[in-house]
Amino acid sequence: MVATLDQTISTFSSTEQPLVLVVDDEPALQESIAYSLRREGWRVEIARDGVEAIRMNRELDPDLIVLDVMLPGLSGYDVCKQLRSKNIRVPILMLTAKGQEQDIVLGLNLGADDYVTKPFRIGELVARVNAFLRRRNQTLTEIYRFGEFELDRARHKLFRDGHEVELTAKEFGLLTCFLERQGCALTREHILNAVWGHSIIVTERSVDRCVTTLRAKIGARYIQTVRDLGYRFEPGGESDQMEVLQT
Repeated sequence: MVATLDQTISTFSSTEQPLVLVVDDEPALQESIAYSLRREGWRVEIARDGVEAIRMNRELDPDLIVLDVMLPGLSGYDVCKQLRSKNIRVPILMLTAKGQEQDIVLGLNLGADDYVTKPFRIGELVARVNAFLRRRNQTLTEIYRFGEFELDRARHKLFRDGHEVELTAKEFGLLTCFLERQGCALTREHILNAVWGHSIIVTERSVDRCVTTLRAKIGARYIQTVRDLGYRFEPGGESDQMEVLQT
């Protein structure tokens, strides 16, 4: 913890378990996934096609979506694209029978957070869902303030003087990565693993491009290039001192 970082912590509590929206058109698989997740204590709702998934997401505001790619009508890709185009940042775990690398990359590039390839063991899927939801609960109320900016992790939004700054999913992940390790020199490989995760074929040039677009939105002074290594986030002068609030 550096001297410029003030931290105020209180306990997060919730009376309601997270809600998982399962989107799949195979009844047997729907019930298997729903049964297994409910045994873990999560609430589960089921959508049977892409149109229903978009409607239920709007009405229920789920904490995570388990989304099959092959759906009648709108495909899982279409659903993911529509949600992300509306700046809806609910975590999306895609189910796909397609093992081709380009299909996985397409889903990730459209904004999916992770994927499981069919056939899969239900225990693997449950473990992935548990990891997403527990990580979400651990950081749900965290707010970072630096300069005129405020990043609200619960709402998945960045504000500048009270006005929202539009960020892509990767820009939000990159900024969060920097804020979590402010003052530390981060390698491009570390950033790739933290922000892109399973999309391992993405090159370090993707980090550089994302840094460029993020700098354009928050100002270049915060993100310093560390030669032959990567980048470092520095709050700057006294007016830019950072706070982390958990309320």
